[in-house]
This record gives sequence, structure tokens and C-alpha cells, in this order.
Amino acid sequence: MGYNTLVVKTNEVPRNNSVWKGTSAMPITDLLERNSKLYGDEVALVEINPEAQEARRVAWKEYELIQPTADMPYRREITWSIFDEKSNRVANMLLSWGIRRGQKVAILLMNCLEWLPIYFGILKTGAVAVPLNFRYTSDEIEYCLKLADADVLFFGPEFTGRMEAVVPKISREMLLFFVGEGCPLFAEEYLKATANCSSRPPKVLVDDEDEAAIYYSSGTTGFPKAILLKHTALMQSARMEAIHHETTHQDVFLCIPPLYHTGAKMHWFGSLFTGSRAVLLKGNSPSAVFQAASQERCTIVWLLVPWAQDILAALDRGELNIEDFQLSQWRLMHIGAQPVPPSLIKHWLKYFPHHKYDTNYGLSECAGPGCVHLGVDNVHKVGAIGVPGYGWKIKIVDEKNVPVRQGDVGELCVKGPGVMVCYYHNPEATAEVLENGWLHTGDMARQDEDGFIFLVDRKKDVIISGGENLYPVQIEDFLSAYPKVHDVAVIGLPDKRLGEMAAAIIQIKEGMTCTESEINQFCMDLPRYKRPRKIIFAPVPRNPTGKIEKPRLREKYCGVRLVEAQNQG
Repeated sequence: MGYNTLVVKTNEVPRNNSVWKGTSAMPITDLLERNSKLYGDEVALVEINPEAQEARRVAWKEYELIQPTADMPYRREITWSIFDEKSNRVANMLLSWGIRRGQKVAILLMNCLEWLPIYFGILKTGAVAVPLNFRYTSDEIEYCLKLADADVLFFGPEFTGRMEAVVPKISREMLLFFVGEGCPLFAEEYLKATANCSSRPPKVLVDDEDEAAIYYSSGTTGFPKAILLKHTALMQSARMEAIHHETTHQDVFLCIPPLYHTGAKMHWFGSLFTGSRAVLLKGNSPSAVFQAASQERCTIVWLLVPWAQDILAALDRGELNIEDFQLSQWRLMHIGAQPVPPSLIKHWLKYFPHHKYDTNYGLSECAGPGCVHLGVDNVHKVGAIGVPGYGWKIKIVDEKNVPVRQGDVGELCVKGPGVMVCYYHNPEATAEVLENGWLHTGDMARQDEDGFIFLVDRKKDVIISGGENLYPVQIEDFLSAYPKVHDVAVIGLPDKRLGEMAAAIIQIKEGMTCTESEINQFCMDLPRYKRPRKIIFAPVPRNPTGKIEKPRLREKYCGVRLVEAQNQG
């Protein structure tokens, strides 16, 4: 068997789709302006909040407010022309306050219709947008604002309490804009600030090589790193998303994950690229997902593993009935952000045999999902993360950075136009992962004889037990197939004899009971050295992007404290 070689997947831009014309080199903001001209009166974004009790006051007069009912939850929408106009108002407002090219403007908002116009307004000034995780504590907010050198922050009412603790610790020169009702005294009211600003494009030339955004890593070891991306990286994501999922102007994308994360944002970029409609759903309950997909005639839905599991469990229990919803138009379900158990997809296709399916792999360091993807015609390879995505190259290397033999396990490296510029203010961490344009992902992978890549595990999550390398993802995939298991995480526990032993934290499906002996009996089909030596029945914690929070599990069950890297940056 030969050594692992670079694999390049080539995709041709669809020649019959006019939206592709003239998109080879441009900043991401040009797509919004183009959509405003081509599809100005068509709906761009819909916001649905099933949990809202009443229609709250909004000052964007273009909205048609709908009083929530049992069948029609709180809903707002804007057209492409209004989207672009609102972005222009934000840009012109920031320029009037002295914000210029290269300055950093942060966003701390829950998903809402205001989110994306603010984001694009920032970009239209030539400034750098800095989305913040809405789960950050006040200390994390302070840390991230200072690390990014933020000059401005837009924040919503959900964060007033946390911001009260942050304001005394940040520069008095930082501008704070409040998006919502009940503006605190320490901030400016966003709606008033933008009300009298021009809705025409600002006279700022933005280039595709300009810096565009800072996204934060998941922060699995202390405070997160700041990932700097150019407009070229964002455009790569938009073009690639539309190609991978064959997105057309007629598609409707259901977006559930938080917009601060590259996963949700870059998948939505496919809608931006084709000028198609997207629905921002607040909430991820199975009934809310089905209701939104049915009501808005959604054709593409991106789910995280826990949400797909919840939907399947609700269908299995008879709490959801597919026939009660209009779902025939739903053509594609895709999953990313974490390894996907093959058993889950087999289960899904029993309920939705007509669905296309895709798995997307990526990191914020390479502008989100898609540098590797399964491909909608490769469901027979479920379990793999796929092949190099549009415009990407891969290699799998050993500890000396030498390509491994095909089939052997090594570290996955990727190279393409979406790779980050750097970890902002962290040259040491940048040097550890970037080498001659190659991004070392920290993920252990192998490539089969057909060129498909299988994710084995995170490099730092590998368990060394009695001299054997155990890859938790492989054990998790196996345990996920047991009918009573809802979710599972495998970590290494200290062991005097073996060094480490595999422990499985198992979350049982609602309404079911399970014993340790049942799990041990099921694991008899695993090689002896791979069998978990400890079974723990407990909830499996996941972050907002669906990734298992293994540092929390290690802290809880191993006594390993998380290191707060106070001196980073």
C-alpha cells in the first residue's frame, strides 16, 4: 500500500446558474448588495420564536408583526433590500462615530433579525466583525473584548447583567450599543443611533483580501483563541456551501444553531450566495423543527447530533407524526461539528428515505465547515467525514510531519483559501498549527482505499491504555448503536497499572432503564482492549455547537482541573 498522497476534489461551478457570474474575487458584502438589486422584494430572512408569548415591540417599521397563536409562533421577516438598507445604516452610523478600516466591532446577541444586518454593516465599513458566544461569562466577555482590541460592542437585553460587571473593567472609550428594549444607562440605543443614518452604501472600498472577522475557538483548555479570517475565507465558504449542497435560489434553509459560530454562519452563506431564503429558528425541540420546516417550506436543514437524536426519539415514541406536517419538500439533512454515529443516519433514513444526507467537517480556523465533506451522493460511506471539499487539499502526517501510509492513522492537515490568517495576538499558538499554508487540525484520521477520510479522534483525546492507543470516537460510535443509549462520551481515567483506562459516560434514552451488565454484554463484540472498563450513567454535556465537553467530564471524573490560560495573547 502506498503512502498517503494529497487528494484534491475538483468541482465545476454550475454553468446554468447566473448567481455564480462575477463571484471569483469579491468581498462578502458584495453578495448582499447584489441580492438587493436582483431580489430586492423577496424575503431574505425569517425569524421564528415558538416560545414568545406576545409580539414584542420592534422599531423596524418594515416588519409585519404576527401575534403568536398555537399554530403560528412569533414571526418576523425582512426582504433583501431591507436587509441591505439596514446594513448600510449600521455602517454609516459606525463611520459617523469614527470607526475605520481594521478596527474591531463585537456582537453579543441571540439569534435575531438584527444580527446579520449588524454583521454586514460592520464589514461594509472595512472594520472587523467579532461575534461572541452568548454563553460567555462576564469574565470571558471581558477577556475576548480585550484580546480582539474591540472598539465597539453591540449587545442584547439578555446580556445586560453580565455587561454591568464588565463595563467598569473595559476602556471608557469603547462604544456600547444596546439592541432591544430597556436600554441601560451605560449604552447607546442602537435603534436611535441608526434611525437618521443614510441607507445608501457607505463610500468605503472593501477588498477581498481585507481582514473581515475574528471568531473564537471553543476554548477547550481555558479561554478561547481569536481566529482572524479574511473576506477571501468567507467567500470561499459561501461558494463552497452552494456547491456542496447544490443550493439554488428556490431553496429555503432552516438555521437553528447560534450565528456567532462559523458553522451556522457559513452554512447560511450558501443562502447568501444564491439569494435564497433562510429561517432563523429560536429553539431546537423536535416539534419546533418540524413545525418551522413545514410552515416555511424548508428544503435544507442542518442539525447537530443531539437534535437529530431527539427527533428520532420523539418519532420512535410516537410523540411526532411525520404525516402531521408538510415535509415533502425537505430534500437535504446534513450534520456537522462532531463525529456522526453511522447508526444515527441509518435510523434517520428509515423515517426519511428520500432525504439526501451530508456530513461536513471543519474548524473555525478554516472558516467553518466544508474543508472535508461526505458528499450528498455518498451515503454508502456514512461514518467517514468524506473527501476534500471544493478548493481544499488534505494530507495525513505522523509526528514528524511525514505523510503516513494510506490506511494508517495520523494528524489531518488541510490547505485552502479558507485557512485563517493567524491566532490574533498569539504568534506562538499560530506557529504550532500553521506551516507553509497547511493547518494542522489536531484531529487524528485515516484515509481508506477510496480516498475517504475517517476521523479517529482528537489528538489530545487519544487514550493510551497498556501501551495501546484507544480512540474514543470509535468506542462512542459502537455504543451509540445500542438501542437504549441516547448519548455517550468516552474519556480516559487514570489507572495505576495501565496508565489510563477507558470510561464510558452514557446517557440513557428518556423513559428507559439500563444496567452496567447490559452494556458490558453488548461490548463483548468489541476487541477486549477497546472495551470500556468503567460505565457511568450520567448526562453527556455538549456545547452550543454540539461538541462533547470532555474537559468538563475529565474535571468531574478525573479530578483534572481546567487550566485558565490567563496569560494567553
